[in-house]
Amino acid sequence: MELSDLYSERILDLAGNAPQPGRLADADASARKVSRVCGSMIEVDVVVRDGAIAGYGHEVSACALGQVSAAVVAREIVGTPVAEFLAVRAQMHDMLKDGGPPPGGKWDDLKYLEPVRDYPNRHVSTLLVFDAVAAAIEKLESSQALAARG
Repeated sequence: MELSDLYSERILDLAGNAPQPGRLADADASARKVSRVCGSMIEVDVVVRDGAIAGYGHEVSACALGQVSAAVVAREIVGTPVAEFLAVRAQMHDMLKDGGPPPGGKWDDLKYLEPVRDYPNRHVSTLLVFDAVAAAIEKLESSQALAARG
């Protein structure tokens, strides 16, 4: 498979029509992730209410693969329980690194990223948005745990 085969018509369509939600002024937590391999960067903001993601914003400077992941996340994340999002993140890691199946349901468009598994140097940029949201959730959970103890 050639690298150019990764950039299918659907990948380019998803990247080209990616929602750009912008940053949230009232985020509960934020996180930034950068790929040292390609320089792709994403900053995410999340609002969590009752165990679900109630608000999401991002700023992305990434390759088409990172843009597609971020586009699907931006489109689907609001209303998603935190545990479900973390499970989708684990599925993406498994899909790319261990040959697992792509996420389904409302996350079905992530299947178009399945060919990335053959390009380990593209895994980080494809997973950036998932890792950034997970980092923001971890920050929020640890600040809530500190507040509960305080």
